[in-house]
Amino acid sequence: MKIEQAINQRKFKDDYHKVIVNLLFTGNWLRDALGANLKEYDLLPQHYNALRIIKGRHPEPVSAGCIKEVMLDKASDVTRLLDKLEKLDYVQRRLCPHNRRKMDINITPKGLKLLEDVEILMDNFYDDLAERVTAEEASVLSDLLDKIRG
Repeated sequence: MKIEQAINQRKFKDDYHKVIVNLLFTGNWLRDALGANLKEYDLLPQHYNALRIIKGRHPEPVSAGCIKEVMLDKASDVTRLLDKLEKLDYVQRRLCPHNRRKMDINITPKGLKLLEDVEILMDNFYDDLAERVTAEEASVLSDLLDKIRG
């Protein structure tokens, strides 16, 4: 569906305005679709992102600051995200032995299992995208998005 139909707008000021509206609309659409996939696990996309970051450093611990630096959603409250993940036993926080002002965060076996289960849903999500966009188109789009960010 064209962006004009999706938001019921016939005309844009110019193609630059149209692409910004389309990016925002599509970003929200993706967030909502990912959220729907994660809902059965009582997770938000931000929780999933944080878990993937922590898993990426596994078995080494990671700090909340390091997680915040690379989160896709920079507005996320990392402390609150970690509180929930710890409550669900997906991560474990411990005082850093070398710096008592810092917390070391590790993923638990339960968190690793969760990511393994969610990976199946995510693969289906990516497969669905692959039915609508070729690998070459995805690569070009990714390059264009990089270019937009400068």
